[in-house]
Amino acid sequence: MKPAFALIACLAAAPAVAAETAMSMTYGLFETAIAHTDLDSCPAQLAKPDTFCRATLRHDEIHVFAFSRDGESPLVGFASYSFDELARHLK
Repeated sequence: MKPAFALIACLAAAPAVAAETAMSMTYGLFETAIAHTDLDSCPAQLAKPDTFCRATLRHDEIHVFAFSRDGESPLVGFASYSFDELARHLK
């Protein structure tokens, strides 16, 4: 099989394989794949012991992801806030 054809075949099959394969979101994967900013503290809704938060912006919302400090730092929470309500949750 020619290398170019093999690459095209792999790329065509990738979405089907990805759709059937469940993956846990770890901070390592998130950090590499998603543009974000570190938060000094988590919003009250997501704040738990040994948890840290990161935020992304999309449309008119801020999306906050909470990760555990245990093991590979799995995703343990998620919340979206409109810009208007963000100040209320970060107090």
